[in-house]
Amino acid sequence: MITALLVLIIVVSNAAGDVLITRGMKQIGEVASISPRELLSVAGRVFTNLSFLSGVASLAVSFFAFLAVLSWADLSFVVPATSLVYVVTIIGARFVLKEEVNGLRWAGTLLVCMGVALVCVP
Repeated sequence: MITALLVLIIVVSNAAGDVLITRGMKQIGEVASISPRELLSVAGRVFTNLSFLSGVASLAVSFFAFLAVLSWADLSFVVPATSLVYVVTIIGARFVLKEEVNGLRWAGTLLVCMGVALVCVP
């Protein structure tokens, strides 16, 4: 039961982190140059952007939960089960970031779900 809970925490926090970092970087804007002045300017905006910082915190939660679950569960179960993050991320991209997701991407998401279901069957 605790393994399933930690896998859920990993999936949700990882997907939230990806969506929040993407939203933060879209708020910050395009990195047009790699000059030191431009990079410092972008870094200043990055480290004051709440979406970006929340995304980093979410990914940290995901990482430490992943480490914890690996201390007792098999890697051959954990990695496929946590691949549900792709499903949750595409849903977040569609509904939070308002991205257009084409049929091919939804089909790929369905295949990931089917693969996870196969791995989780005892």
